[in-house]
Amino acid sequence: MVVISCYTPCGEDDSSYRLPREYIDCLTAAGLETIIVPAGSGAALDRADGLVLAGGGDIDPRTYGGKPHPTNYMVDHERDTLELRLLDRALAAGMPVLAICRGMQILNVAFGGDLVAHVPERYGEAVRHRLPPREPVAHQVRVACGSRLAAALGATEVCVMSWHHQAVDAVGEGLSVSAHAEDGVVEALETEDGGWVLGVQWHPELDAREKPPQRRLFDDFAAAVT
Repeated sequence: MVVISCYTPCGEDDSSYRLPREYIDCLTAAGLETIIVPAGSGAALDRADGLVLAGGGDIDPRTYGGKPHPTNYMVDHERDTLELRLLDRALAAGMPVLAICRGMQILNVAFGGDLVAHVPERYGEAVRHRLPPREPVAHQVRVACGSRLAAALGATEVCVMSWHHQAVDAVGEGLSVSAHAEDGVVEALETEDGGWVLGVQWHPELDAREKPPQRRLFDDFAAAVT
C-alpha cells in the first residue's frame, strides 16, 4: 500500500481536495493499493510501504529561501509542510518514494536545494515545458546511463509529457541528477545512497498506457514497495 499526496483547495471557488485519476490508474495497474492523503493529515503513512508525491501548483518560495514571482500559482504552504513532513518520515523509514513534477521539486527542497522561478526566463523557449495557459506538452529527455532511473525505464532517451514552469536550480546535497531535457533543464533526481527514491519532472501517469518506459517506472516502483 502506498500513500499519495493530492491537489489542495486554492481560490474562493475551489473547496475540494482532488487527484487526477491517471495517478490511481497507473498505481493500480502496477498492483498497488493507494491511500490519498489531503493536507493536514499524515497518519496513513504508518500503514504504508511507499510514498508518491503528486504534481500540482508551485511551492511557496519562502520554503527554500526564494522570492515570490508573478507567475506563481496555486501556492499552498500547508501542502508544502505536509509533503515535506511525509517525505522526511518516508526517508527515515527507508520507504520507496516516487516524486512527480512538483513532487520532484519538493524532494529537491527537502534536501536543501532550490528552484528556478520561471523556466523561460532562465532557459528560453527552445524546449517548451508546458503550453499556455497551463497545458502539457511532449519533449525528449536524456537519461544518465547506469542510473536507477535508466534501469527503471529500460531506456536512456524517452519522450515525456511535461507540464511545469519551474525547475530544479541548485541540487540538494545527497541527490544526483539522472536526466536532462535538451535545453539543460533538470528532469530527474535520485538519492545517492542506493535507496529507491526517484523524482521525475515530467508526468509519467499521462501516457503510461501508450509508453512502455513510463509504465515500467510505475512497475519498478511497485516492485520496490512490495
